[in-house]
Amino acid sequence: MIAVYDKLDRGLRHSAGLRSPESFRVRTHNLTIALTARCNLRCVGCRYGRDFMLEKELPLELVRGVVEDAASLGIRTLRLYGGEPLLYRDLPRVIECARSHNLDAYVTTNALLLDKRIDELYAAGLRQLTIGFYGSGARYDAYTQTRGSFDAVRRSIDRVRERYGDSIQLRLNWLLSRPTRDLEALEEALDHARRWNAPIQIDLIHYSLPYFTEGPDRYLQFRPEDRPFVERIVARTLEVKREEPHLIQHSPEGLRSIPDWLIKGPDMKVPCTKHEMLWIGADGTVQLCYVTFRLGNLHQSRLRDLVYGPEHHEAGRGALALKCANCHCGYDERVRRHAPTRKLYQS
Repeated sequence: MIAVYDKLDRGLRHSAGLRSPESFRVRTHNLTIALTARCNLRCVGCRYGRDFMLEKELPLELVRGVVEDAASLGIRTLRLYGGEPLLYRDLPRVIECARSHNLDAYVTTNALLLDKRIDELYAAGLRQLTIGFYGSGARYDAYTQTRGSFDAVRRSIDRVRERYGDSIQLRLNWLLSRPTRDLEALEEALDHARRWNAPIQIDLIHYSLPYFTEGPDRYLQFRPEDRPFVERIVARTLEVKREEPHLIQHSPEGLRSIPDWLIKGPDMKVPCTKHEMLWIGADGTVQLCYVTFRLGNLHQSRLRDLVYGPEHHEAGRGALALKCANCHCGYDERVRRHAPTRKLYQS
């Protein structure tokens, strides 16, 4: 019941901000921390491990201070990622710290090392993982530019399920890009989602995240002529949503909006909900979201001193008004919360 009221409150605050942006005040619910910029894959569409915050990593004591501040500020959810967070030696200590402060912590990983670290992470209290999923077999290896990586990931996830069953929640973040725009790629992802009891979140290839790229000659990015391919993908996901609603995390309205997000890009004008988050980079940078609205750096200031001041509230108003790159992060929630857009994509 508390979650229902919380969801209603967040929706009402978002709507009120749209009506009266001059009086809008942010309230942070989610904190994302890139613990390390190191990565053990070399994905075509990613700069981590190469030229983005190269070799940067947050000291454990600094992270503990962030968790302490987050709890005192009423933040509820903590996402730990990188780079590749399983390369962060003290990840179990961070999870223990988050649990001791009653934060709901989860890890976003490529799962390559998951079989080697799952026991210590489980012992620390980790019960939720989201896994980047870039295709199956040769497609995955091609995207990660690492031969045999998909087989290693599959064995790793299999071991987690064999050892801990469904006591760990898994989710597959399936990346929809031009190389995975066909039904075969979708069906492969669905098969693995069923095999691992891991619902799918459909992530859309990005055009604004500073740590992502669009590949050589932008070949990962969609073009107007790709719309029929995307519409077939959406039609199939809507079928699956009706038949196996637990398997697809998005709303029907959010799914129907995908072709427009991919083809229109920043011309898709839907108010953003990321005023509810904070992002911390491996170099200590604190921003409102993944892309912009920099608030400071943890190597100069504590988190508690960077939030809920005039600059933070102004950044939240800027996000609502799309005074930014206008990316498609959180596209499903944005569609659901914005009544005119939700109506547009209803059946």
